[in-house]
Amino acid sequence: MKIAVCIKRVPEMDVTFKIAPTGKAVDETGLKWDMSDFDGYAVEAALQLTEKAGTGEVHVISLGPDVVQETLRKALSMGVAKAVQLKCDTVPFDAYAIGTALAAELKDGGYDLIMFGKMSIDGANGVTQFVVAELLGLPLVHACSKLEIADGKGSARREIEGGGELVSFALPAIVSIDEGIARPRYPSLKGIMAAKRKPLEVRPAQLGEVRLTIETMELPPPRAAGRIIGEGAAAVPELVALLQNEAKVL
Repeated sequence: MKIAVCIKRVPEMDVTFKIAPTGKAVDETGLKWDMSDFDGYAVEAALQLTEKAGTGEVHVISLGPDVVQETLRKALSMGVAKAVQLKCDTVPFDAYAIGTALAAELKDGGYDLIMFGKMSIDGANGVTQFVVAELLGLPLVHACSKLEIADGKGSARREIEGGGELVSFALPAIVSIDEGIARPRYPSLKGIMAAKRKPLEVRPAQLGEVRLTIETMELPPPRAAGRIIGEGAAAVPELVALLQNEAKVL
């Protein structure tokens, strides 16, 4: 079984972000970067599928400038066999442009399964996998919380409001991975050393037309400080009045 996983390099979220002077992007000064969380789940799920099958290999693909090679190397150190960088100076916001480049790389790869994270944790659009599925003419199962592959077919569970949805599909296919399916393994020292010898190919990204751009970005206004209005039952009338007149939630 041959599996491709499309991954993205994203900033770690536990920081205070600033807007760049252009007003159209995040200021990257001092940010730390890593593989997007959902993409990490997808890489782990792919590795587990090949380990369970006892055969096959996993490839990872990422789009961006040379700094994405660090993220690709991390995937290689987890056990991935091969990495591909689709090189471009900046990653566009438009999922169609990105999806076109990924589809061009994937179409002749002979993959049985193509995997994505449910969404990237920075843009949180969750659209790229749909673009790739449409361009390649493949079925897509979105936001899988469980995934099994056997005898050229797949089965998956999707969490929906109030329950779960079980689906089956034929290969080749595309799936996106939700949290809970698998926790990414930590790269071992042996894996880190082996990653240096694994192939990492670099090709120019065949981006599609950019039809969606960011005009401006701004941070949300600071949250107002809380205030204490009293204690016990005597404070209830004022609290209700504030919820009605100021917060307007009643």
